[in-house]
Amino acid sequence: MTTTESAGSGTRNPAVRTEDVTATATPPGSRLPQAVQSVLFGSYRDRWMPRLRRRHGDVFRLRIFPERDVVQLANVEHIRAVFAGPAEVFHAGEGNVVLKPAMGRHSVLLTDEDVHLRARKLLMPAFNGAALRGYRDLITELARTEVDGWRRGALRSHRRMQAVTLEIILRVVFGVAEGPRLDRLRALLRRIVDIGPVDILGWHQPKLQRFGVWKRDAEVRKAADELIYAEIADRRRAGDLADRRDVLSRLLTVGEGADGLTDAELRDQLITLLLAGHETTATALAWALHELARDPRALADAVRAADDGDEKHLEAVVKEAMRLHPVISEVARVVTRDVEIGGYRIPAGHTVMPSITMVQHDPEHHDDPHAFRPERFTGSGPTTGTWFPFGGGVRRCLGAGFSLLESAVVLGEVLRRFDIAPDRPRPEHAKARNITMVPARGSRLVVTPR
Repeated sequence: MTTTESAGSGTRNPAVRTEDVTATATPPGSRLPQAVQSVLFGSYRDRWMPRLRRRHGDVFRLRIFPERDVVQLANVEHIRAVFAGPAEVFHAGEGNVVLKPAMGRHSVLLTDEDVHLRARKLLMPAFNGAALRGYRDLITELARTEVDGWRRGALRSHRRMQAVTLEIILRVVFGVAEGPRLDRLRALLRRIVDIGPVDILGWHQPKLQRFGVWKRDAEVRKAADELIYAEIADRRRAGDLADRRDVLSRLLTVGEGADGLTDAELRDQLITLLLAGHETTATALAWALHELARDPRALADAVRAADDGDEKHLEAVVKEAMRLHPVISEVARVVTRDVEIGGYRIPAGHTVMPSITMVQHDPEHHDDPHAFRPERFTGSGPTTGTWFPFGGGVRRCLGAGFSLLESAVVLGEVLRRFDIAPDRPRPEHAKARNITMVPARGSRLVVTPR
């Protein structure tokens, strides 16, 4: 018999088996029609999932578009075991299939096993410690340029955070962010991420792409691809690749020879970094500003940290915002053979989804979980496995360190320059935007120069 070892526990977890599965019962779950479940999951999962958990327990099943049997997981031990489980059994790439039309089949998010490891190995040098230190001045410069353009009055902070994080990732990926080609790409990327759950339906239905919004979405993705391929072609002809530190040049340099990346592979990695590398960080920053504006004590502490250059505290603010408002609600793994979790048989081909939201909102793991308390992340921080907005195991987000550095620097620049207040006392609820959960009104603030 083979069981999966829980990450960091040093003990075997008999609740998760990847071989010699003996359970026969499948998880309980909603009996609503698939179309209804898909809508509820796409637009209201932050409220619907906790209700299903209260009714069915920590392991329950859904049926959602596109033709997926999904098992939600809310038990930390089960989730640790899945993250530590064999990569050939728990396929994260297949679990992210919803992203394939946008990011491509070669994306580091869409591949598994040896193919994924190769892509990850090529990308890692762009996000290691030395690279992060090299990005600090760039992030600071672009954050200051953004904040210099603010004026007294109301603004949607989510939109402004999207603007600055897009500029940052464009520079990191391409080394430059100027010129007509990148101006056009910048506009197209904004349109690609500005979609809702209904738009995503068209990604997996070619017939829909002949009509309305789905046709426009397909045209936007095609136009963005043409620009990226043109940039790749120009860069291949450059004679100074070894002297450049941007991601595209790094990939062309380290991937020379037989192991070199094709244009299609490069395109998929670049679009993945461009899309995933700015939208999630922008949303985390918007939620952090939303909470700070409504909590005078937390705001005073954050302003003091900004003035003192205490980036550890500013990072704690962003981490707590990501705990309270997970940008991504869950991560996904497709099981390649029958497994057993929590006494239930999960058939091969099903998708298991460790739920970030349910764990991070669980009072068993976080005292008073719906309160905003950045101090949770000072000192030793929460127990391992109870905060995982960047996923876990060998599939933990490559850009996690970059995102936290970027967030602390940008937040510090904002707070050193402006006093912030909400445009109304009532907090904003979360709404689905592409695969993220964002402030429904854009995290509207009133800003006043200090």
